Order: sequence, then C-alpha cells, then structure tokens
Amino acid sequence: MQVFIQYKIKQNPIYRQFLNENSYWYKYLNRNPLYFKDFEKDLKKKYRLTTEDRLNKMADSLDTISKIMSILN
Repeated sequence: MQVFIQYKIKQNPIYRQFLNENSYWYKYLNRNPLYFKDFEKDLKKKYRLTTEDRLNKMADSLDTISKIMSILN
C-alpha cells in the first residue's frame, strides 16, 4: 500500500473502522491506489454519509420537529 494512502487511513478513524469491518479492501488498496476513491464511495454508502443521506436525515428531523410543534399547539 502506498504511503499517502496509509497516511490518509491513519488520520481518519472512520477509515480505520471501515477497514477493520471490511478487510477485503486491504487487498484492493495494496494492488492499486486508484481504488481509494471506490473505497471512499463504499464507505460513504455503507455508513450513510452521502449528501443524499444527510439531506434525508435533515428532512426527517424537520418533520419530527414540525409534528412536535403541531402537538404542542
């Protein structure tokens, strides 16, 4: 594995946790550093860190707040 990829992984605890849970990514990252983008995409997809997931979470929170406000009124 190239040094800059190792550095990125060591600096981010989420990357380390994901690698511990999905160890097959070690093989891909060792073979080709270009897989790092795919690694990040898979991580974001599995941990629900994409922009779409964040917007959905925010919409759900706003919906919950509006329901609470309507109950209080």
